Amino acid sequence: MGAHSCRAAKLAAPITLLSVALPVTPSLAATSDINAADTAWMIVATALVLMMTIPALALFYSGMVRKKNVLATMAQSLAAVALISVLWVAFGYSLVFAGDGPWLGTLQRAFLADMGMDSVHPTAKTIPECLFMLYQMTFAVITVALVAGSVADRMRFSAYLLFSTGWFVLVYVPLAHWVWGGGFLANAGVLDFAGGLVVHLSAGTGGLVSATVLGRRHGYGNENLSPFDLSLAVVGTGLLWVGWFGFNGGSAFAANSHAVMAITATHLAACAGALTWGALEWSFQRKPSVLGMISGAVAGLGTITPASGYVAPWHGILIGIIAGLVCFWACTWLKRRLGYDDSLDVFGVHGIGGMTGILLTGIFATASIGGSAGLLEGEPHLLLVQLYGVVVTLVWTAVATYGLLKLVSLFVPLRVSMQQELEGLDISQHGEALQ
Repeated sequence: MGAHSCRAAKLAAPITLLSVALPVTPSLAATSDINAADTAWMIVATALVLMMTIPALALFYSGMVRKKNVLATMAQSLAAVALISVLWVAFGYSLVFAGDGPWLGTLQRAFLADMGMDSVHPTAKTIPECLFMLYQMTFAVITVALVAGSVADRMRFSAYLLFSTGWFVLVYVPLAHWVWGGGFLANAGVLDFAGGLVVHLSAGTGGLVSATVLGRRHGYGNENLSPFDLSLAVVGTGLLWVGWFGFNGGSAFAANSHAVMAITATHLAACAGALTWGALEWSFQRKPSVLGMISGAVAGLGTITPASGYVAPWHGILIGIIAGLVCFWACTWLKRRLGYDDSLDVFGVHGIGGMTGILLTGIFATASIGGSAGLLEGEPHLLLVQLYGVVVTLVWTAVATYGLLKLVSLFVPLRVSMQQELEGLDISQHGEALQ
């Protein structure tokens, strides 16, 4: 035994000297927690969520406007991708996720400063931080793009660009930090798995305020404002539906059973929402419209979003049914009652859906799935916390959006002229038109 140990020591000595003499490659010096499977899944999820804006939302929205505004509507989605992506890298990501102050983060990661190949963020420790940044970027992009649906057919493109920039800074960045970046709503215990507050309620509220400030479209209530091509909207809905698997499933930040449960609940909610809306139309109007069924599917998807990582799959069916009922009511009775012209029902579907989903999270949250118990498991406090998150989001978004629109109007008119609106935004704003 002693001789063997002596020989081993003699053999080990040169190796030890060699290891001291040679420099150690930095990437191999420390053990990395980055997981290949999680990274692969999150790359796919990032692509899926980006697809939700282009082409999915572009097709969904443009299929529901008139022919003379199809290209202009698509241009808004395309512009949101390009503009918000650059702003997110410049300062948005840093202000949201670098630092855990109650109101905002820091500029430590401005222009991705000091972000290494193998650096990770505490929220997602098994994927590269750069991938985490990209994934979160796609959420910022689609949130800003969603707002445009409320002012379709009448907002000047230059005003839209200025508004989108300001809305990203004043609304999206603070909300995302408050909920996901360690801000005061997160510290209060607000649960929002994939964006009921940050994405849907904020976009819906911003859209409602914008539609009210800009006023109704010319001919609203008197002329036929029927969609140009619902087949485009149906294709867009399908792409949104698939993309939502990355939206909700990717918010687990890992290729694991948590992601699978979220995806299952998401799919079932979309199915239940489409069936419920279609059944309501069949009951009241004797025919289930295609527009109604795709609206119900999107309502189900938006409503399950904040709850998807905290509830069981069968809860997704219940949440989808409730989404179909509540959002149908908002897009019909409530819209007529209040008299606002939300062109593509962003508030009725996303705003009301996001709000409903946040509150239902407080009811259906299951400790064995998401680690938090809701009302049905004997914890009524969570529902009150969720209501607090809704109130903060509504008030901040409404006030900031209104003030921003007034500020933008000092530089450029918010709305095209009546002649330009009648001519169509494709020609008046972009000098192009469908043949």
